[in-house]
Amino acid sequence: MPMKTESRGLGTGPAGAGWGDREPDRPPPGGEWAGSERPGLARVLALTAGSALLWGLAHLCTGRRTTGAALAGLYAALAAAVVASVTVSRSRLLTLLVHPWGPALLTAAAIVTGIAWSAVVLRSYRLLAPSGLGRWERGAARTVTTVLCAAVLAPPLYAAHLARVSHEVVTTLFASGPAMGADPWRGKERVNILLLGADAARNRPGARTDSMTVAAIDTRTGRTVLFSLPRNLQRVPMPKGPAREVFPDGFTGDGAGPAPALLNEVYQWGEEHPWIEPRLPERRRGAALLKQTIGGILGIPVDYYVMVDMKGFKEIIDATGGVTVTVKHDIPYGLEGGVLRAGTRRLSGEEALWFGRSRSDSDDYTRMGRQKCLLGAIAAQSDPVTVLRSFERLADAAKRYVFTDIPGESLPALVDLSKKMKNVPIESVQFVPPLINTAYPDWRLIKEKVAESIDAPRARPSRHIPGRNPGAEASQSPSSSTVTASCN
Repeated sequence: MPMKTESRGLGTGPAGAGWGDREPDRPPPGGEWAGSERPGLARVLALTAGSALLWGLAHLCTGRRTTGAALAGLYAALAAAVVASVTVSRSRLLTLLVHPWGPALLTAAAIVTGIAWSAVVLRSYRLLAPSGLGRWERGAARTVTTVLCAAVLAPPLYAAHLARVSHEVVTTLFASGPAMGADPWRGKERVNILLLGADAARNRPGARTDSMTVAAIDTRTGRTVLFSLPRNLQRVPMPKGPAREVFPDGFTGDGAGPAPALLNEVYQWGEEHPWIEPRLPERRRGAALLKQTIGGILGIPVDYYVMVDMKGFKEIIDATGGVTVTVKHDIPYGLEGGVLRAGTRRLSGEEALWFGRSRSDSDDYTRMGRQKCLLGAIAAQSDPVTVLRSFERLADAAKRYVFTDIPGESLPALVDLSKKMKNVPIESVQFVPPLINTAYPDWRLIKEKVAESIDAPRARPSRHIPGRNPGAEASQSPSSSTVTASCN
């Protein structure tokens, strides 16, 4: 009686195809591989790599259609979510990054995704791996699989790292504040933020706020008016309290030199006299006094401030690879006879800093215009790819050179407000000669112009107000596609 034998291992049927974990008595519903020979190691590794790029490929090739289709669908959904997050939903992603629990959520999601991706790669190889591999073949297969797992883990882990860095910036840079309710602005019609550019020089101690601009933002529409004050305003009225008791007739500083005290010295004076704001720490005392002083000049309350040290300004520009501007006139550069030639050029951080600082062959008001031009150019040219590529350097510069009293809890609402601002042209009013005599300023006229600019009917086309810079409005129009700034 002939003995009945059962073929296993490398037979011609599905049970003998040599695929490690497929049950021999359960052939795949989609049929077997073309041909009867066992697939080679190169093909197996290629399909494993393909499964890393498209989840479920190995499952589909080995007849597991339901699981393969489910993995492919999940992969497509994840890919669509990532693409949407960095394109059409960038603002929502930014809102999530600045939310108190947002970075932790993104970190957890990134880690889970990385682990799942690696598991798919490993499972795909196990499904495809042929039996009877030699020692060197097994070693090569393990090496390739390990490299694939590392490759798919890298993007999620990097995303988790960026979320952690973002959380560090938020917790380091922004102040702690009360929990925000459903109405983050507490019914306020307007949020006024003081933007400061601080500079220090070797020939004098402390910092001077040479750039001072208040952004008055309508919380309903996003309409924004920028009010710029020159650094050399004299006899500045001080706010009620200890400062006014010291300077009842206007700010005169400590009287250490023959030159009159200027508005840009108020910040440092407040820092050097802590009894003016005894409850506040260093860097907050001077800013608090300057907020009250400028709020009194403009006739509007100043809610928050953001101050950028000019050293940080340089590092921020270098981190993004420079800024492109059109220089209309040659500008002396450096102390050794250098010149920034007229023309369209990409400035390094040091060149841009000198460009914004220089008063050679010009005046404070020309410099104010160049500074504003630079800020607009940086904002226009900071595309998401550039920001992502330079994120860590930008974060490091922000932690060291940017100071603010904006509460971290209000950041999501502030990001939402910025979306409205993008849809409305930004207006600019500069209180410079001939509108304002900086030696004897007309404080009443300044308040009138501020009120007129803020309360201008929204439906009426904007008309020229003395002191207003119409070019700034045009350059900030959301319909403009120009990213090369033309600076005087």
